[in-house]
Amino acid sequence: MPPIISVNHLSKTYRVPQREPGLRAAIRSLSQPQFLEVEAVKSISFSINPGEMVALIGPNGAGKTTTLKMLTGLLQPSSGEIVVNGSIPGKRGNTFLSQISIVLGNKSQMLWDIPPLDTFQVLGEIYRIPKETLRQRIDEMVALLDMSEILRKPVRNLSLGERMKCELVASLLHQPKVLFLDEPTLGLDISVQNRLRNFILEYNRHHQATILLTSHYMADIERLCQRILLIHHGELLYDGALNGLSTLLTNSKIIRLTLSEGQSEEKRVDWLPDGAEIIERNHHNFTLRVNRSRTAAITAELLKRLPVSDLVVEEPALESVIDRVYQEGVL
Repeated sequence: MPPIISVNHLSKTYRVPQREPGLRAAIRSLSQPQFLEVEAVKSISFSINPGEMVALIGPNGAGKTTTLKMLTGLLQPSSGEIVVNGSIPGKRGNTFLSQISIVLGNKSQMLWDIPPLDTFQVLGEIYRIPKETLRQRIDEMVALLDMSEILRKPVRNLSLGERMKCELVASLLHQPKVLFLDEPTLGLDISVQNRLRNFILEYNRHHQATILLTSHYMADIERLCQRILLIHHGELLYDGALNGLSTLLTNSKIIRLTLSEGQSEEKRVDWLPDGAEIIERNHHNFTLRVNRSRTAAITAELLKRLPVSDLVVEEPALESVIDRVYQEGVL
């Protein structure tokens, strides 16, 4: 099956006006404007298969939102090729627009002074959705998001979490084949975040929609996506499995160890095998860092030497691995 999103050597360069402070410089800039070229996206390539849920991650200013806007046709690329479900986004054709949707966590498509239900009806007319079909889709999503009580309140009276629920419903009424989510859980409390994540998973399972997600919340990424595209300074640094990033970037693993009572902590520490470093301790609970290649051997020694009541081997926290990439800018 061919990919539903295909990106080849995509680049975007902005010309940013530059001038020195002061009145004289301001007047000079009218006749002799100076510009600085900024490469927001630098020749990135990737493809996404139908039904995949993929995270596009990176630090602020990495080029994520610029990439998303080019994929939806809101921005024209400086160079490169994009094909989304057989269409070129930049042409903004009706067929293309009827097959995609985008949710921006910091922008609203809801009409501020009317209830959400009225906006849904307007969108139904725009997308020419039969009235009965529209009613069924609204009822299905309202039930999944538990939002029946807010449908008749003016949008301006809704909380941020309630508005984001409405944004999702509005974006999915026409059942797009491709959904772009830019920070969909931004600023929401944990309960609403979890409900939105579950809703997105359920929608993907029922409708096999392809979803490209950007988020600074690792909980979003770990819950929704098995594959990540990591972009930094406009360049694509990593394209692969979520759990593969830790393997690629670190040669260590984490062992969380709980010991039974009966011996002093000092003696327990003396019994630790060579190559096991304690990075945290709390009474009878220890967190150890060990070399990845010696994990099995060290685990066996711990079980043999120490009165272990519980032991768990984990990959290093994904947040710390990704933070390292953000800080260093390279893999």
